[in-house]
This record gives sequence, structure tokens and C-alpha cells, in this order.
Amino acid sequence: MGKRRNQTGTEPSKRELVVNSLKLPKDLLLGASIVTLTGNREAWIENYKGIIEYSEQGILIQGKTCQICIQGNSLSIDYYTNEDMKISGNISCVRYESFEGGSNG
Repeated sequence: MGKRRNQTGTEPSKRELVVNSLKLPKDLLLGASIVTLTGNREAWIENYKGIIEYSEQGILIQGKTCQICIQGNSLSIDYYTNEDMKISGNISCVRYESFEGGSNG
């Protein structure tokens, strides 16, 4: 059998292995962002660091472990706090972009 891989396709860290084996909440211990969609009209983002780009066609959010790109039409941030935000509009795509060590090549 092959080695286990995490969501980014790399081998999990010792911390990830402990969190997984003890079934602890990943969002709290690993800083993972939580994205909850309601159809294609609303998105709730939790555990994010900041807003990088914002337009009616796209919103780029800096998470603790990745960037979250939301694309669509008539997008707006209805509200945001230090912990969560609500985005509404016609959402066509949600993409997670890794920024660890420039692993694009």
C-alpha cells in the first residue's frame, strides 16, 4: 500500500497524524478554514486571516493553510468579523490554492 496523503497531496505531518488518530477537530488544532455553501447563493467562511482581493466577480481570502478563491457574479461580502464572513451572490466556483513553499513546479 502507498503512503497516506493529506488534502494537499503531501505526506501528513506528525501533528496531522495525532489530530486524525484522536479524532480532534481539525479546524481548531490545525487552523483549517471551514467553507459552508448554501446552494450557489451563499458561502460562510470561518477561520480565515484576511481578504486579499474583492470584486463582484471574485473574492480571494487568505486562510491559515491555503487561499480560498470564490468566483461568480454579483458577489458581495454581507458581513465579516475576525472569525467568519458571509458572502452572497451567484457563486460559480470555489477553489483552494496552496501557498506552501511555491509547490507549483
